[in-house]
Amino acid sequence: MTAIGTSILAFIVAIGVLVAFHEYGHYWTARRLGVKVLRYSIGFGKPLLVWRRGADQTEYAISAIPLGGYVKMLDEREGPVAAEERHRAFNTQALWRRTLIVAAGPAANFLLAIVIYWALFTVGTQELRPVIGQVEPETPAAQAGFQEGEQILALNGHRTPAWDRVLMELMDSGLDGDMVAVRVRTEDGRERQRQLDLGGLPRLGDNPDLLEVIGFRPWQPEITPKVADIVDGGPADRAGLRAGDRIVAVSGTAVDQWQELVDALSARAGETTTVAVERDGRRQTFQVALNAEGSDRGVLGVRPDVPEDAFAGMFHTVRYGPVASLGEAARNTWDTGILTLEVLGKMLIGEASLKNLSGPINIAQYAGDTASSGIVPFAKFLALISISLGVINLLPIPILDGGHLLYFAVEGIKGSPVSEQAQAAGQQIGILMLVLLMGVAFYNDLARLLG
Repeated sequence: MTAIGTSILAFIVAIGVLVAFHEYGHYWTARRLGVKVLRYSIGFGKPLLVWRRGADQTEYAISAIPLGGYVKMLDEREGPVAAEERHRAFNTQALWRRTLIVAAGPAANFLLAIVIYWALFTVGTQELRPVIGQVEPETPAAQAGFQEGEQILALNGHRTPAWDRVLMELMDSGLDGDMVAVRVRTEDGRERQRQLDLGGLPRLGDNPDLLEVIGFRPWQPEITPKVADIVDGGPADRAGLRAGDRIVAVSGTAVDQWQELVDALSARAGETTTVAVERDGRRQTFQVALNAEGSDRGVLGVRPDVPEDAFAGMFHTVRYGPVASLGEAARNTWDTGILTLEVLGKMLIGEASLKNLSGPINIAQYAGDTASSGIVPFAKFLALISISLGVINLLPIPILDGGHLLYFAVEGIKGSPVSEQAQAAGQQIGILMLVLLMGVAFYNDLARLLG
């Protein structure tokens, strides 16, 4: 299957799973509280598959547009309701019941993330140790005294067994420009405390590589720029490079290590550059039109020939007991949700770039990349997007769950429901806000795609 086909299939699977859980939260809670459910739909638009079940003959549907879903309940505002069923209509329920039904959708997304993380932590996953590689001079990392080969053990007292936890903690602290206490283990086995000053960092999203701004990279062994595999349809494939080629120069500048190749290509997104290779003992040159591949960096579309023992000792199994895993899963979900809210808030007041917004195209690319990498990366991706979906649905925007919860809060304060006129006006405002957000997200997607 091509990369595009993999991305589309992975996107449909991911969105289908996340929407199904979200809507099932509404559905399950409504049923348990005695509200009649008329339809449970995955997707919008024309139903492709429909069946009915149960005493209420609830209609279950899979519809044509896989970008959402809905649960339709009996409601006097949407049609006549028989007198004997009025007690089962959503609008006649007590305020606390309606609140629980609406809040159950986002809650289901958070619960799904916790279950995924719990399963991963309980079974155990292979993670790359957060060992620091090259430290760039005159950067926050250099000023804090970090040295190549040091392993990051904890940030602000939170254990960091893998690079993803390091990035999470750094992003959280970087949003506020905090001073971060970093506990490291040096190459000789001693533990040291570093104070990393994240004040003065650019707005989140202005530079896509947070570690580059801070001034260090993950450690990696010295890998020669020999091509092991070519991405089908990528820049290298179109230009005529082959597996087995050893890249020796980019635009006339010699490269001896794989990282040097990456650095030489990164600043040339969308450009046509000269790549020199050694093939069968002869030097050949190729004109390669680089793609941005969804980022601001030039990508050649090749994979390195990495010796099997190159990362020996760098990977370790991160595993907890069933009870401890539950705590770690809940903390991961909470931290990610709070970070998402903070980023959205910073974007609203201009302290974080709108480039952080991603739409379906970018999500599909990530879905395809993680699915191609294995079940564990794809599961982590599902958990992350599930948390984001839960947070976004809780925003106080009319037509979202958060908008309905806002109406319920007003109703609780004033003692009567928000007027239909106010709800209709709010719905129009909500639609406009979502259209604007989706417009920005699509623009960002296209900008990344086109470099």
